[in-house]
Amino acid sequence: MTEPTRFGFVAILGAPNAGKSTLVNRICGGKVSIVTPKVQTTRFPVRGIAMIGAAQIVLVDTPGIFSPKRRLEKAMVAAAWDGAGEGDAVLHVVDAAAHVAMASGQKTGAAAYSVSDSAAISARLAKAKGPKFLALNKVDGLPKPDLLPVAAQLTQDCAYDAVFMISAKTGSGVDLLKEALARAAPGGPWAFPTDQLSDMPSRLAAAEITREKLFLRVHDELPYQLTVETTSWKTLRDGAARLEQTITVARDTHRQIVIGAGGSVLKSIGEAARLEMADMFGHPVHLFLHVSVREHWDEQRGLYQAMGLDYDADPGG
Repeated sequence: MTEPTRFGFVAILGAPNAGKSTLVNRICGGKVSIVTPKVQTTRFPVRGIAMIGAAQIVLVDTPGIFSPKRRLEKAMVAAAWDGAGEGDAVLHVVDAAAHVAMASGQKTGAAAYSVSDSAAISARLAKAKGPKFLALNKVDGLPKPDLLPVAAQLTQDCAYDAVFMISAKTGSGVDLLKEALARAAPGGPWAFPTDQLSDMPSRLAAAEITREKLFLRVHDELPYQLTVETTSWKTLRDGAARLEQTITVARDTHRQIVIGAGGSVLKSIGEAARLEMADMFGHPVHLFLHVSVREHWDEQRGLYQAMGLDYDADPGG
């Protein structure tokens, strides 16, 4: 007897750098979200599509949740909470290594914020309806007895339906998590072809690839002070695509850094992005990058609309 099909949405929430995007890519079996070692890489909800047995699951990778200050940060956090309200289930991903390190007094700074943000997320999720799962990520090499207090702490405020200890990087424990997500999906027909990884428009996906290469190449605060837009996409007679993208930065000094001496940095970024785009889209790509300066680019309402963010968002509480 054929198992009935299931279809559902799972909102993936967590503090910045908890490993949400890496986990979504792991479950979907391909690259859906860009991944960098820097926090707050994800700026808007990204939907990845995973086939798990008879279930088709749409994983909504959301921006990291923290205490926002700038307009863009507030819009990002609000989008994450909106995703939680719209999912059939919620998966809270936590950087377990940061929690263990904090408990032993080994780390402060970013780890402290991660622990604080994770606790606040659990407290707010207590009010959410539907199945709620907790995934303690980055458990590689951590003794299980050290992880139990972390789970106990986070389940004080929120009664999760199940707790999983996983490594999104290696895949350890992810199969059990996938099975739980499949069981939580409501019965119903699939909404997407079985080989589709994401519903992100190609122009936006291309811009995200270039932004990932920028995050990996430039440092300090500069990655957070820039954005990328695909301004032109033309399909050529030979099947290749000609793309033009604009990298917008806030200051002329930032423009000089992105371009580099003799254009070396921009050339390196463009080459890496072009190769990945060609692999993703299945045809050659001719990529042309331009760098412009706009001091308050993150105050432009149109930018938020393009990313599906609310310009006037209030993350609330």
